[in-house]
Amino acid sequence: MTMKPSIPKGTRDFSPAEMAKRNYIFDTIREVFRLFGYNPIETPAMENLSTLMGKYGEEGDKLLFKILNSGDFLRGADMKLIEEGNCPKLAPQLCEKGLRYDLTVPFARYVVQHRAELQLPFKRFQIQPVWRADRPQKGRYREFYQCDADVVGSDSLLNEVELVQLIDEVFRRLKIRITLKLNNRKVLAGIAELIGAPDRLIDITVAIDKIDKVGIENVNAELLERGLSQEAVDKLQPILAIGGTLEERLSHLEDLLAESETGSLGVRELREVTEGANRLGLDAELDLDVSLARGLNYYTGTIIEVKAKDVAIGSITGGGRYDNLTGVFGMSGLSGVGISFGADRIYDVLNTLDLYPDDTRTATQVMFVNFGAAEAAASLKMIKELRAAGIACEIYPDAAKMKKQMAYANATAVPFVAMVGETEMAEGKMALKNMATGEQVTVTPAEAAAMIR
Repeated sequence: MTMKPSIPKGTRDFSPAEMAKRNYIFDTIREVFRLFGYNPIETPAMENLSTLMGKYGEEGDKLLFKILNSGDFLRGADMKLIEEGNCPKLAPQLCEKGLRYDLTVPFARYVVQHRAELQLPFKRFQIQPVWRADRPQKGRYREFYQCDADVVGSDSLLNEVELVQLIDEVFRRLKIRITLKLNNRKVLAGIAELIGAPDRLIDITVAIDKIDKVGIENVNAELLERGLSQEAVDKLQPILAIGGTLEERLSHLEDLLAESETGSLGVRELREVTEGANRLGLDAELDLDVSLARGLNYYTGTIIEVKAKDVAIGSITGGGRYDNLTGVFGMSGLSGVGISFGADRIYDVLNTLDLYPDDTRTATQVMFVNFGAAEAAASLKMIKELRAAGIACEIYPDAAKMKKQMAYANATAVPFVAMVGETEMAEGKMALKNMATGEQVTVTPAEAAAMIR
């Protein structure tokens, strides 16, 4: 028996109905991006591996999909490394390129490469797929779309306030209830100083960022494995357990980090962002999470993460401030801040809660029944008029039995069916049937367009 073809684990096919839903998400996000003054760019699916390596931390580097060099990819490779199975050192000899892991690092490369053409501050958005060699599971895919908005060339925290507003507006339109969590990398640096481990910031952030996934006990075990003392781990516990209102937690942090210049600055930045956002009003619940680190080494200030309230799934949006990401490409001192919407997780949330508008169910708004050559010709003229009015139409291609054509309309969830017979042809009209109510009226194409709109 011939085996059916399949796709790699962690990837998905999407049917026309599913793509209608996904495009609803993309269109909503794209519209809000433009509303806030962001302009689109695109970057290649693959980047030079040297562009990607070392930008995401040790764990991120392991998840990069690497592309074998074309032709004799073993030429010039150290055969001893092959014999030893030393993949980390061997990979750069076999692979010059890799699939992008996110859209932020390629954006930093873009800014440096095209600096002479850009007006700073530069605001861009980008909606494209990314790839990660992760273990597939619910809400975690190897290929998925990100929808990013970044602004570079400005240190102002107004950018963070605006991004919080942007996130809130997107999820308000999508009708997803969210918790919008904030932290600050400077606060995390201050905490590392407070527990006597200022040189272990990366170890601390990589570990505590997993609290929601693995629990505090496993995080503590990892911290010890990473070389932190038991005393440092013990000092960390009450900090991670800070409770109370947002204001109470900020005040507590302010007191705890009073002796840390870096930590105190982080608390002040958090205050400015939260107070600025709250003054403008949010539908989202704004929260402070001192364990929030997002695991990426390039963040230097504000950290943002969004969780859906009504569905158990990972973060559906995240981002933060990066003060010198472009420095690794030769342009130091250029500050930026950005966010990324996880379109695939948002898609899963909307599917779980069934929050899609009815008009995303199908692309076609009107299907014309085909009664024969003459009727089809008359129908095509009316279809042209409806399409000019922005109404999506199709005609059943064959003059099949009425039952078969109506079954097709039902199966594809077409909201209206139009019938043009001899009488309608003579009057220049169509019989338009509302498939939801069963109501049928005889109207001109212009009247039909008005009704459907």
